[in-house]
Amino acid sequence: MSLLRSISGLRATLGSDLTPQLIAEYTSAFSTMLSEGPIVIGRDGRPSGNWIEEIVLGTLRACNRPIRSLGMVPTPTVQLLTEKSDAVGGIVVTASHNSAEWNGLKFLDRAGIFLDDVANESMWRIVDSHSQVFSDRQQSGSVEYITDAIQQHIEVICKVFNIDSKLPSQNIGSMKRVVVDAVNCSGSVIVPHLLTLLGYQPVPLYCDGSGSFPHPPEPIAGNLEDLGRAVIQYDAAFGVAVDPDADRLVLFNEHGDPIGEELTIALSVMAALEKQPADNSTVVVNYSTTRTVDDVAQRYGAHTVRAAVGEINVVRKMLATGALIGGEGSGGVVYPRVHAGRDSLVGIALICGLLNSSGKTLSELCNSIPKYAMVKRRVELRDRTELPNVLSKLEKFYSHASMSKEDGLHLSWADRWIHVRASNTEPILRLIAEAPTDTDAATLIGNVEQHVNKMNSGVV
Repeated sequence: MSLLRSISGLRATLGSDLTPQLIAEYTSAFSTMLSEGPIVIGRDGRPSGNWIEEIVLGTLRACNRPIRSLGMVPTPTVQLLTEKSDAVGGIVVTASHNSAEWNGLKFLDRAGIFLDDVANESMWRIVDSHSQVFSDRQQSGSVEYITDAIQQHIEVICKVFNIDSKLPSQNIGSMKRVVVDAVNCSGSVIVPHLLTLLGYQPVPLYCDGSGSFPHPPEPIAGNLEDLGRAVIQYDAAFGVAVDPDADRLVLFNEHGDPIGEELTIALSVMAALEKQPADNSTVVVNYSTTRTVDDVAQRYGAHTVRAAVGEINVVRKMLATGALIGGEGSGGVVYPRVHAGRDSLVGIALICGLLNSSGKTLSELCNSIPKYAMVKRRVELRDRTELPNVLSKLEKFYSHASMSKEDGLHLSWADRWIHVRASNTEPILRLIAEAPTDTDAATLIGNVEQHVNKMNSGVV
C-alpha cells in the first residue's frame, strides 16, 4: 500500500490507495478539529487534483464550512491567503515533488503554517476513530471562488520588496532573458509574471499549466537538462525551476549549469542581510543544510540556528527566535516579512534584487561565497525500532564531535559535518555529509555508513 501520512501531510498513489473515501475522511477530520470559520483550498495543477478538489469542497460543505477556493495556485499562495485572512485553516491538494501517479493533501493552521506533530496526531485520531462531525443542515457550506489569488500574492511581494506592481513600460524584448521550467503546474503563471515585474523577459519552457509533467517533477539537476540547454539557447541571464506546488526554487547560472539547491538558500540569506543589515540577526536552517549559510551569516554579523528537517520545524524555530530569514537546502526559502512558509517567489525576488544591486552574474555571486562538497546516501532500515540503538552506538563512535540529537544525530567538526536521521516519509535512514572536498565528504559518510550497515545487519 503506497500511502504515507506524516508531518508533511497525506500522500498516496492514485487508484486503490488514494480513494475518494480517503480524501473525504481526512478532509472531514481536519474540519472537525478546527474552530468555526472559513477554510482556504488550492491545488497544484495535477490532472488528478481536479476530482480531488471536488471531493474536498463537497466534504467541507457537508461539514457546513465556508470555503475559499483558489483553483490552481502555488502552495505558498494558499499559505499567504490563509495567514493574511480570517481563515481558520487551509488545504492544498498536492503531492509536492512526487511523480504523476501520486497526489495528496497538505494541511495548514490559521497562521498558514503546516500542522505540527501534536495537531497531526489529533487529526489522525479523528480519522482512525471515525469521529468526524458533519452538519445536519440541508443547505450546508458555501464556496467563494477567488479569481485573483495569484495577483494578491504578487502584490504582497511587491509591497515588501518595493517593486512596481505594474508591468514595465520599457520594451520587454530588450530585457535580460530568464528561462522558466514550472513543470507545467502551479508556477506556470506567477513565476513568469513576477520575473517581468523584476525587469526580466521570461522565456516559458514548461509553463502551459496543464499539469502534465514533461519530466520527473522533482527539481534536481538530473531532471532539468532541458532547462540548462534552454539557458544557453536563449542566452539567458539564468534559469528558474520550481516543483509542482512551487514552494522550492532551483536556479541555473548563465552558463546553463545548476548552482545547487543548497546555494539557493545561501544566496537568499545574503540578499536578506544585504537588504536589512543588523548585527545579531538570526538565520534558521535545518541540520541538513549547507554550512555555507553559517559563513554568509557570519559575514554580516548574523548567527545561524539549526532546526529539525521539515518546514514546520524550521518555521516554528524562526518564529520563536524572531529570525529574519530561514529555510532548507532543498531550495525552500522562508521570509516571514512576506509569510511564514517556503516560497519560491520570495527566493526569486531576493536573489534578483541581489543580482541587480551587485551588478554580478549568478555564477559570480556563487563564486563570492564559500562552497563545500555534499554527499547523500540512504540505508534501508531492517527494523525501524532499532534506530535509537543505532544512533546511540554512533554517539560512542564519534564522542569527540560536536553533537546534536534534536533530529536524529548531527555530528560536526570545524569544517565538516554529518547528519543521520530517519526519513519522515520512507522506512530508510538518510545520511548527509558535507566537507571541504568531495573526497573528504565521501570518506566521512563512508565511515559512518559502514558503521550503520554493520549495526543494521546485527554485526555490531
